[in-house]
Amino acid sequence: MSDAGRYESPLATRYASPAMQRLWSEQHRIGLWRRLWLALATEQRHLGLPVPEQALAEMSAHLDDADLEQAKAYERRFRHDVMAHIHAFGDQAPAARPFLHLGATSAYVTDNADLIILRDAMKIILGRVVAVLTALRSFALRHRTLPTLAYTHFQPAQLTTVGKRAALWLQDFALDAASLRDGITGLPLRGCKGTTGTQASFLELFHGDHEKVRELDRRVAAAFGFSGSIPVSGQTYTRKVDARVLDLFAAVAESAAKFGTDLRLLQHEGEVLEPVESEQVGSSAMPYKRNPMRAERICSLARYVLAIRDNTAYTAATQWLERTLDDSANRRLVLPDGCLATDALLILATNVAAGLEVREAAIRRNVDAAMPFMATERWLMLGVEAGGDRQALHEVIRRHSRAVSEAVESGRANNLLERLGTDPAFGRVDAKALRAELEPSRYVGRAPEQVLEYVDGTLAQLLDSLKSYAAPDDAGVTV
Repeated sequence: MSDAGRYESPLATRYASPAMQRLWSEQHRIGLWRRLWLALATEQRHLGLPVPEQALAEMSAHLDDADLEQAKAYERRFRHDVMAHIHAFGDQAPAARPFLHLGATSAYVTDNADLIILRDAMKIILGRVVAVLTALRSFALRHRTLPTLAYTHFQPAQLTTVGKRAALWLQDFALDAASLRDGITGLPLRGCKGTTGTQASFLELFHGDHEKVRELDRRVAAAFGFSGSIPVSGQTYTRKVDARVLDLFAAVAESAAKFGTDLRLLQHEGEVLEPVESEQVGSSAMPYKRNPMRAERICSLARYVLAIRDNTAYTAATQWLERTLDDSANRRLVLPDGCLATDALLILATNVAAGLEVREAAIRRNVDAAMPFMATERWLMLGVEAGGDRQALHEVIRRHSRAVSEAVESGRANNLLERLGTDPAFGRVDAKALRAELEPSRYVGRAPEQVLEYVDGTLAQLLDSLKSYAAPDDAGVTV
């Protein structure tokens, strides 16, 4: 059957990066299995087991040239994927055959490889979050003083700045970055735990020497860059580890969806738009349209990550005793999909954040339309200073504001300040002086300063701690 005649995941063919796809490829996984078998034999030899040097040499020579078709033939015979690859590896490294998988259970390679892949996937994801942070930081600083209408309940509220709003997105992703960093550092390897997690087989191999069993566990974990292995396990590591990793990815999806949703609203207002290609088509029927399709795709992929996160929680909750196999098929789908979808939405988020288009004229129009309402808080404070009752003045402003809002919706001019200026309740307020103060920058509070303080303080410290994480090259990724 041709490739066009069989299903392929859009995550692999359209959205995720080559780097993330390589991590979850069969070739990479089996390469990790072979490295795990080599590490086990190497450390067993170091601790006194009679593993010959020739066995290690042959294993080392065949880490990346597994014959996957031969392994499939073995699997059809044995109906067991790990045993199939043990035989295939033994064919290429005959001196190692008697020592392959010594004392181990299948989860030694399957679980440990999954954890190595998850850790490396988390590093890619963290590098991508850093790329988003970098793009949004530049945008926030560039527009930190540009007044814009803020919304609560998507109704006009007071003013903020374009940069301050971007800082809200920035902070969400920064919280994710810190959590991912800590998650990577704290992720354990399963290690060498044996069939039901008791290490009985390894204790037998080392003739009851508990310290050698502990040392084997430590050495294998260190060989793959882990600070340690999980303290206790059944046959498998607790599936709460998977759930915690997907919780981190779901948190990233939450931040990305908030960013994408806000941008879709702002593009509707004509204020901030996602980047567009010169020949990009918005609609097959309506050539004039410029749709926020990248932001929509971010939200779409984010919803998928949020949904599949629950699978890992259900799996962790339903494991029986030392293990059950009802986790296997689910994890084969959920773990790679969670990584690929999170990878994809962050590629999009970086592209969008780096190319945001600000329409200052549209922003100013919306600000000017709302400025009379923005000024009412000053009218209220000045009215109180002039001897008025705060609650009574508030009611006067509310009544006039409602009336003017209805008039504006009918197409009439906003004459709120004129109405307040002639209301007896504000007779002692200098309306002329107040009208002269209707400069939007006077109504943004500390928004510009908040952006600087956050970027130069908390964010700078975080980014300094993440210097070693960088997103991989995305050549060939279409956004």
